Amino acid sequence: MIIKLRPEDIRRYNWYIWKTLIAFVALFILLLVVTYFGLFGPLPSFRAIENPKSNQASEVLAADKSVLGTYYVQNRSSVNYSQLSPNVVNALIATEDVRFKEHSGIDFQRLPGIVFFTMIGKKQGASTITQQLAKNLFTDVPSRNPFVRFTQKLKEWIIAIRLERRYTKEEIVTMYLNTVSFGAYNTFGIKSAARTYFNVTPDKLTPDQAALLVGMLKGTVYYSPIRHPDRALARRNTILDLMDKQGFLSGGQAAELKAKPIGLNFSLTTHNDGPAPYFRAVLKQEIQKIFKDQNITKSDGTPYDLDRDGLKIYTTIDATMQQYAEEAQQEYMKKLQVEFDNQWKGVNRARSIKNYKLLLDQGMFRSDRYKQLQLQGKSEEEIRENFNTPDTVNLFTWHGDIDTLMKPIDSIVYTKMTLRNALMSMDPTTGYVKAWVGGTNFEHFKYDQVKLGTRQVGSTAKPFTYAVAIENGFSPCQEVDNVPVTITGYGSEPWTPKQSMSDYLPGAITLRKALGYSQNYVAAYVMNEVKPVPVMELIKKMGITSDVPPYPSICLGTFNASVYDMTGAYSVFANHGTWTEPTYILRIEDKNGNVIYTHTPKVVQAMDAQTAYVMTSMLKGVIEDGTGSRLRYRYGFNNPVGGKTGTTQDNSDGWFMGITPQLVTGVWTACEDRDIHFRSTRLGEGANSALPIFAGFMKRVYNNPALGIKRNVDFDAPKGGVSIVLDCSQYQQQQQGTTEVDKRLGF
Repeated sequence: MIIKLRPEDIRRYNWYIWKTLIAFVALFILLLVVTYFGLFGPLPSFRAIENPKSNQASEVLAADKSVLGTYYVQNRSSVNYSQLSPNVVNALIATEDVRFKEHSGIDFQRLPGIVFFTMIGKKQGASTITQQLAKNLFTDVPSRNPFVRFTQKLKEWIIAIRLERRYTKEEIVTMYLNTVSFGAYNTFGIKSAARTYFNVTPDKLTPDQAALLVGMLKGTVYYSPIRHPDRALARRNTILDLMDKQGFLSGGQAAELKAKPIGLNFSLTTHNDGPAPYFRAVLKQEIQKIFKDQNITKSDGTPYDLDRDGLKIYTTIDATMQQYAEEAQQEYMKKLQVEFDNQWKGVNRARSIKNYKLLLDQGMFRSDRYKQLQLQGKSEEEIRENFNTPDTVNLFTWHGDIDTLMKPIDSIVYTKMTLRNALMSMDPTTGYVKAWVGGTNFEHFKYDQVKLGTRQVGSTAKPFTYAVAIENGFSPCQEVDNVPVTITGYGSEPWTPKQSMSDYLPGAITLRKALGYSQNYVAAYVMNEVKPVPVMELIKKMGITSDVPPYPSICLGTFNASVYDMTGAYSVFANHGTWTEPTYILRIEDKNGNVIYTHTPKVVQAMDAQTAYVMTSMLKGVIEDGTGSRLRYRYGFNNPVGGKTGTTQDNSDGWFMGITPQLVTGVWTACEDRDIHFRSTRLGEGANSALPIFAGFMKRVYNNPALGIKRNVDFDAPKGGVSIVLDCSQYQQQQQGTTEVDKRLGF
């Protein structure tokens, strides 16, 4: 049966439809208005929109602007539009918002569909890129309640319009790509994603790579190329089809790209990844201290957060030299650890190592396992039982980490018997630190031994005493009887240093030779002449910040100092007597490129230029004919280079300080605890445990002309000339001539 409607009925029904439609439009406008005025919660201010917040990683940059590493809560680093490949932008527009360049934040052609699906609580992917950016930056987590979700959507629309008025299309698409998540690997933003999945920068992304990354945005877990490569590949090919449909690919290109495999070059980034992890850890602490001490804050007065505020930290580290330093350490320490282990084979450690049980207890108390068991409420007895029960433990080896079954207490023994090493290299003129290796493996041994750790410096302290003597009129060619010296007046007991008879040089020897062969008796003789206080004062002027008591024994290095301080101190010899504070921060910029901190190094004239030059000559003697001579005969260093070996009591520490006109480098090697050490001086002395790492580092540096460190550059003589005779043959002739004249004159 067909019902015929009268014209007046049709008009009435049409009017009902129009009234309903007008009511919906009016309601929608009303909701927009009340949303605008904050009825459903505050909207971001114009200032917030102009300065959108996101958890953005701070970058640590090397001298060549390469990224050494990042500090982050979310692994996010921003790029600008010029750093984006057009393929990424095209893939995003083709997939998410084909009318992106035409609308003003809301695509009204798709608006009815968005409203309908949002009202019924069904997920709808029809938001514009600008709306999605608004959601990422300013909207709470999407609600499951349809009405609340709709009010959130209203906010997104208003914010999207504001964003479009404030920013260009290029800025909006860049901001969007900087804010989105790319998976479960704490990877946020296109820069981190390009590095994580393809190990490239965003400007190098090919169409298929861009399609894969954009395809992940629909579901980072579901379309993960790591977990679900088949789904990721199919999704990538869908994106390529969309790019082809929108004219972003040339004829036949889509089919060719779809035939390619995913081609991942996966590189999972953690806080510890990248070069110089010890340096970056110390750097972070230093920056936080600088910000606090100098009250450096954001414009609103809140403190900067290195993990969230996207700062750029420009450092002096040379990325290539850093790599060479790490390679030199790894190359030699593998061999040295084998020699160390061989010395301890079959030896009862409990009997041979002083304070053995105490050291193991200390290691247990400091371990994460002990702290976790304490939190679980375990008693001391239960914890010790746990440490003596075999379990799977992860151990560091020079051939890679291993998981093995052993008692946790035995793993502490293993760790205690693992050698540590640290190296720092700097330009003595500028003070710029070029390389910083704070330990052997940051994952397992996080304590930095460049700046935070201090150890006895041994014979590397002797040049400080000799420098005071030179400044007070002593000649490096002056001869002294190499006999025991007893010094009194600095404590309850007289002090007489010991000398190893294996390297003792009997008779009268020059100060130059005594330093070269590290003779303790002569060092004590010089100390007795110049007295401890002037030596201590010079050491302090040369940048040693640890405690240096004014006792005679400091001439043999009985005080503790860091590799950082010692390297800075030795730079005085190479820099005409001037101490320039070791510098590793150049400046810090906020995420907008504004400089918020610039470092100005301290400069101190520690000794006169002539004394420094004489000391470089004496330190060259250590290499030419002394304890550092293996640098010549074994490693082929015939260029101008000075240095000093150092070995502390019981071979507990091995040092080598090396100086060239352009680089000063300090190296230290030992175990974590001084009571665990080499059983022979032949292996434990600085000439064997530290010097070879300096040699390996400098060889690499010299073999790369691009670094500008030249082999045959010698130390500059003072501008005023040198009045002290450095040629000991000439000095002896002068002394003989003076003696003959005195005889003739009757003196």
